[in-house]
Amino acid sequence: MSEPGKPKQAATVILLRPAGPRGFEVFITRRPDAMPFLGGMYCYPGGTVSKEDCRAAAIARTVGRTPKQARQIIGAAFTPEQAIGLWIAAVREVFEEVGVLLAAEPSGAKLSTTPERAVRLAARHGELTNQALSFAALLEREQLYCDLGSLSHFSYWQTPARFAMRFDTRFFLAALPPGQTPLATSYEVAHSVWLTPDRAMQLFNRGQLPMIFPTFASLRTLADFDTLQSVLQEFGLAK
Repeated sequence: MSEPGKPKQAATVILLRPAGPRGFEVFITRRPDAMPFLGGMYCYPGGTVSKEDCRAAAIARTVGRTPKQARQIIGAAFTPEQAIGLWIAAVREVFEEVGVLLAAEPSGAKLSTTPERAVRLAARHGELTNQALSFAALLEREQLYCDLGSLSHFSYWQTPARFAMRFDTRFFLAALPPGQTPLATSYEVAHSVWLTPDRAMQLFNRGQLPMIFPTFASLRTLADFDTLQSVLQEFGLAK
C-alpha cells in the first residue's frame, strides 16, 4: 500500500456581496471538467500556495496584517513567513482566477478602480496568467499592496488520505471591493454565479450545483446570517 501524499498548502476566498434589501450572496465558480482536481465541481476561487507567496518581495507588498499576526491565527507549526504566505496566496489566487484585486493604495486607502487603472490591471492580469510577471512585481509596478486586512480566516479543511492529490486548504472571507466585478470565466473557471447560501444549498440538493462537502459546509454556516453586515461583524471585517 502506498503512503498518502503530503497535502499541499492552499488558500481559497469566499467573496460576498449585498443582495436585496438586507441579504447577501456568495460567489461560486465551476472548475472546467478537464481539471485534475475538482473538475466540474462548484467551489470558491483559490489554489496552491507558491514559494514566492512566502518570500520577502511578496511580504513587502502587504498591509493590514503582519507575519506574526498571521502565525498567531494559523498556528505555531508555521513560520511567520509561511503563515502570511497563505493570505498572500488568497489575494493572488482570487485575482488570477476571477480578476478581483484585494489591494490598498500606499496611503492605506482601498484600491481606487479608475477606468485607466482597470485597463492596466486587465493587461497585468494577462501577464500574470502567462507567467510573464510575478504577483509581487505586478503590485510594485502599480504601487499597490495586498490588503490582508480585508480577509478573515474562516475555516480549515484537509483532503482525505485516500486521494492522490491532497490539500490543506484555508478558507478566507472577503467582501467584494466596490467598483470591481469578477470575471465570468477564465482559464480555471468554466462558469460562475452569485447565489444566496440558501439558494446554493437548494440547487445542491436538487443535483444542479455539484460541490464537495467543505463548500457545502461553509454555505451552511453562512446561511445562519441574515445580513452581510452581520457576517462581516462576526468575522472581524466590519468597519
